[in-house]
Amino acid sequence: MLALAQRSKTLVNSARSAAVASKAGAQRTYLDWPLLKEEHVMIGQTCRNFAETELMPIAAKIDREHFFPAEQVRKLGELGMMGIQVPGEWGGADLDAMSYAIAMEEISRACASTGVIMSANNSLYCAPVEKFGNDEQKEKFLKPIASGQQIGCFMLSEPGNGSDAGAASTTATDKGDHFLLNGAKAWITNAHEASYAVVFATTDKSLKHKGISAFIVDMKAPGVSVGKKEDKLGIRGSSTATVTFEDAVVPKNQLLGAPGHGFKIAMNTLDGGRIGVAGQALGIAQASLDVAAKYAQERKSFNKPIASLYAIQEKLAKMSMKIDASRLLIWKAAMLKDAGKPFTKDAAQAKLFASEAATFCAHQAIQVLGGMGYVNDMPAERFYRDARITEIYEGTSEIQHLVIGGNVIKEYSS
Repeated sequence: MLALAQRSKTLVNSARSAAVASKAGAQRTYLDWPLLKEEHVMIGQTCRNFAETELMPIAAKIDREHFFPAEQVRKLGELGMMGIQVPGEWGGADLDAMSYAIAMEEISRACASTGVIMSANNSLYCAPVEKFGNDEQKEKFLKPIASGQQIGCFMLSEPGNGSDAGAASTTATDKGDHFLLNGAKAWITNAHEASYAVVFATTDKSLKHKGISAFIVDMKAPGVSVGKKEDKLGIRGSSTATVTFEDAVVPKNQLLGAPGHGFKIAMNTLDGGRIGVAGQALGIAQASLDVAAKYAQERKSFNKPIASLYAIQEKLAKMSMKIDASRLLIWKAAMLKDAGKPFTKDAAQAKLFASEAATFCAHQAIQVLGGMGYVNDMPAERFYRDARITEIYEGTSEIQHLVIGGNVIKEYSS
């Protein structure tokens, strides 16, 4: 409780500093929207200040050098941002999904790499362990991750399956007091930094997706090996790798949830994760508008700022509309989650719309900047590269359409 109180004090002090220091506050006023609670405004101000002072100055370096921002991640942990929705007794900040969405936007606006590190830790590792783990598992495997002392990761995708999550070929063989894991997991975010992972493996092939179970795996356990870091188009500061299991021993007490409930745990986890990825995409979109609007006012052509040209104003207008619409879709999904109501369709809508908005806004920012948008002297080209992945991971845009369409049919069939 003392640690949580100290963390709350840190948040308040940071928010007060942010209210004075943030140059962007006067230009970007969504924190003044009347539907936000005071705690949400505080989180937004705190994360904005942190992002502008700790992340923006090194974002280009993080991208250029594929640099993992360990010091900044540690500081995010001190602020409670690595376990935002985890109760204080388990090392988290005990905040809501709305706070998480706002935090993800502000951090990702400065550095999308840090945003995905934070998102994977919060949504994909902490969330399932907190929801489906027992107290013993939470004490050992959740506390150090939610507090930011260590990093977690999530292993669902495989080299032979991506969107077909139910076709897991990684197996977990029951050996009495332990399981033996064999197989490989692909595209694992935080693979090189993670201490623990939530891993999905088939325990009974005859049951298909109902034969998948979830496990908490120590990344240093014998039989667990991490492959090379993928050389990615964007979000280069986060490590992505294939992880291989060769007779990896997992104690029985590290089974997460009931046997055969793995697919259910995975789908539940992805629902919440899509709010985080949508927030990341929104941050990239907002950053794209920020740089485009600023440049348009400074760059002169025909003896006047290009911001006065209709063609430029039309681009900025479309960017602004997509950003505000994305934000409202994200907040709706977060509010439904916080209210304990179904939010699967809403999270998919938010993720789909915001990710496509991120790609659109980054593209338009490059058009506004012209040649300067195509070189790494300006961040627009990085935004474009970072945005593209938001339409792929945690469910491609095509999968989001299926989720949304299926839910719409159910609504009209009932």
